[in-house]
Amino acid sequence: MTVLPASASASTGVRGVSTPRIPRRKPRTARIGVFGVGHHTYWGQFPGLREEMLAKIEVLVGRVAATGATVTNFGLIDQAKAAYALVPQLKAADLDLVFCDMVTYATSATFGVVIRSLDIPIVLVALQPMAAMDYARATTQMQLANDDFCSVPEFTGVAIRMGKRPPEVILGTLENDAAAEAELIEWCEIAMALHDVKRARIGHFGHPIEHMLDMQTDQTALTAAFGCHIVQTEADDLLRLEREVTAADVDKKCGEILALFDTPDPKADPVTRKLTDEDLQTAARTAVALDKFIAQHQIDGLAYYYEGEPGSPLRTLVTNLIVGNSLLTAAGFPMCGESDLKTCLAMLIMDRLGIGGSFAEFHPIDFKEGFVLVGHDGPHHINIAEGKPVLRSLIKYHGKPGHGASVEFKIKEGPITMLSIGVTAQSKFKFIISEGESVRGPIPATGNTNTRGFFRPDVRTFLKRWVAEGPTHHFALGVGHRAQALRRIGEALGIETVIVNLEK
Repeated sequence: MTVLPASASASTGVRGVSTPRIPRRKPRTARIGVFGVGHHTYWGQFPGLREEMLAKIEVLVGRVAATGATVTNFGLIDQAKAAYALVPQLKAADLDLVFCDMVTYATSATFGVVIRSLDIPIVLVALQPMAAMDYARATTQMQLANDDFCSVPEFTGVAIRMGKRPPEVILGTLENDAAAEAELIEWCEIAMALHDVKRARIGHFGHPIEHMLDMQTDQTALTAAFGCHIVQTEADDLLRLEREVTAADVDKKCGEILALFDTPDPKADPVTRKLTDEDLQTAARTAVALDKFIAQHQIDGLAYYYEGEPGSPLRTLVTNLIVGNSLLTAAGFPMCGESDLKTCLAMLIMDRLGIGGSFAEFHPIDFKEGFVLVGHDGPHHINIAEGKPVLRSLIKYHGKPGHGASVEFKIKEGPITMLSIGVTAQSKFKFIISEGESVRGPIPATGNTNTRGFFRPDVRTFLKRWVAEGPTHHFALGVGHRAQALRRIGEALGIETVIVNLEK
């Protein structure tokens, strides 16, 4: 058994974004196990075949390690007793996902006890070395070396007989197969999302906005369903840390902010102003305090809502989190307003998949062009912004106390994915997922994010179908079409999952 640590070349940004504006502070990782299967009778019959199969396993291990995962190679399992010996090793490794490399035909006794014993995703990898056999020169050994798919039906059938969901299959060739490589990378990213959501420490202070019944969340149920821990903090912790911020800290953060954002003149909305120096200073000071807060509590994200006493330093602080939260969200720490713990987890999952994850809800519908604006008044994942994001000073936040700097942008044009985590009448969590398109066009200059979201078959039908599934009014918004990856995460966690309007 060999262990390969995470590759130094692992992707740390958003897939499709070559150079993120804000680098990830902690690299994505996962613990992935790989074992190959074969038939022990072959080795004496065909000299060199076993060594050839071991080499195939090493190719797969190297590709998994290149994604940034820590990989353990458990070797070649070729009979039942080896499979039984493997199970405690897999459990002890605390894995997030297992690849079973179907290097040649194997009896299902090499697999049955494994899938019976594990409660993490197991993916069958059937990547044959040859795109097609050289039929004129074909030999039995050549066939066995390319028999990757042969026992897949046996393995999936046995999984069903064991009462398990049939494992998914990556099918293709070992080399020069872009589709198979994309599937392999996606499964590694799924493992990264599972790794972090199961171990996440999500900070929380304050309470949901009064009357937002869909925001109420049983924190014990979150631990039961996802494995995460909710860290109860106090808004006053942030206030105390804000007192430690120096003028030099603020100046440095102001420079970072001005390098990232444009600060245009206001347009039609009388609520907006050109970013004032006072609002910039307050946002920067708050952002520094947030960095200290994250470090002190060792948290991976934060859901909050707190108003504070009118005119107090605490109100100034807790109503000026938007800029700092957006910086942290892009750095891999989802920060979620309105005390929305469920959407904070949805944002974390999207971030670990490498697709961003902005805090979003539905805004007005454009019935002329057939789209709906999707966005929010903060916070947002700056690394998925289309163009340079904007900061505006707002003289008031609609529906909330306070005023200050607010973030405005639309997310990258092209495919988008949404994930809302709802709660059923039985108090169980539910993933509601959909894919759409972010299309070019103007957005309101109101200091909020807004993206022109197009959804099939048409905006009216889509929105009716979406709300019928019981989402919260918030969701995480990411780039790319990744509904199937989110479905697989939901299934791995045992969470009911529905995809709205996915075209086959």
